[in-house]
Amino acid sequence: MTEFLNHLLFGVYPYIVLAVLAIGSVIRYDREPYSWRSGSSQLLRRKQLMLGSLCFHLGVLVIFVGHFVGLLTPIRFFEAVGVSHGAKQMLAIVAGGVAGVFALFGASLLLHRRVFDPRIRRTSSFGDVAVLVLLWLQLVLGLATILVSLDHLDGEEMLSFMAWAQGIFAFRAGASDYVLNAHPIFKAHLFLGLTILLVFPFTRLIHMLSAPIRYLWRPGYQIVRSKKAPA
Repeated sequence: MTEFLNHLLFGVYPYIVLAVLAIGSVIRYDREPYSWRSGSSQLLRRKQLMLGSLCFHLGVLVIFVGHFVGLLTPIRFFEAVGVSHGAKQMLAIVAGGVAGVFALFGASLLLHRRVFDPRIRRTSSFGDVAVLVLLWLQLVLGLATILVSLDHLDGEEMLSFMAWAQGIFAFRAGASDYVLNAHPIFKAHLFLGLTILLVFPFTRLIHMLSAPIRYLWRPGYQIVRSKKAPA
């Protein structure tokens, strides 16, 4: 039963998630293009929003790049450039820990603002609050994995997650076996991360797929509305 559940959660579920993520994003962009936005509430409690958003986005960006590179870069590449598994593990602990603290601090400010400000709460949907809760819990789990990783400084456990992630994207049979004996904290972190990707197309997180390159040359101010003077 344990092996079957592990295969279901980490061998089958990832493909369901990836399919929903891809198809759901395309359908939303096609059918609801004007909902493809973050839905900012920056007019209310702006200072707390700016601080929370800055810390959250900086931390999450570092975490995303670290996970993407760390999990999907072939193991042989690190060996070829002379980066040991232990050194990679320590880099993940230090960089991921600092970025995780920043992101958690920012997420806490955003969640507090969203839940405890009556005006913002009234304009927030269930999805707005739910996605912040999911992200906050995921960051807590991610930081909790650091405590477990300190007992595995040889980096061998990280190799298992790299083999799992690369096995999923390469459609290798038995990829879930690599995480069968992983610590429950890591499994919870993986599962919640997959679940966030599953709901991604149906929440405000979808705006992350928009590359705001045009903002680099956009003027420093915007005309929101113009009104002609009465004759």
